[in-house]
Amino acid sequence: MPNWADLVERARGRYEDGERRLPDDPDARQRQLTRMGNAATAAGLSSLMAGRSDAGWFTRAAERYRESWEGAPPNSWGRPIGAVKARILAGDWEAAADDARWTLEAGAAEADSPIARYAAALALLVLGDWGEARVNADQARASTDFPGEVADALAAIAAEDVVGYLEAVEDVLSSFETRSDYLEEIPVADTVLVLQALAGRRGMAAVLDSPLLP
Repeated sequence: MPNWADLVERARGRYEDGERRLPDDPDARQRQLTRMGNAATAAGLSSLMAGRSDAGWFTRAAERYRESWEGAPPNSWGRPIGAVKARILAGDWEAAADDARWTLEAGAAEADSPIARYAAALALLVLGDWGEARVNADQARASTDFPGEVADALAAIAAEDVVGYLEAVEDVLSSFETRSDYLEEIPVADTVLVLQALAGRRGMAAVLDSPLLP
């Protein structure tokens, strides 16, 4: 089992190092802000796994991801996704709604890429627009470049399909359990945590057990 307290401190060190060395050059700055967002997410997830959730780390992550959007290359949809997911993990639904609206205003629901439609589906689920969330989840899962089980879970939440959601979220969890690469080397099924939070708002969260979950 990982030493979660040590991983919190490692992530904290990476975040603070990035803060000290934040450059002025726009391109270098947006990349550094993204790294800081990743480090803050890692600290938040590690704290969660250690049993002492620190929503402040997820708040920092969301702020850095959103700040990094300015000057980011076109179609950097991972930034809005990271921001919305971090707000959800923090349990701050008001801020999640704000970042969800920002994501949609940036054009996620009109973009062609499946990752953009994933961003849109997440945002629309936060805002409770079930019909449009399902449309965008369907658009994402139509692509072979996007993990179908994640799109299936999003669509099931939108449709309030309890059985379909259970099957999909178990597949998402399995995909985490069989991989070797994790964000910042933190072995946590963060997407499952986000899906469970979204499903929980509709009273359809699944009962799951895994060493990759708190």
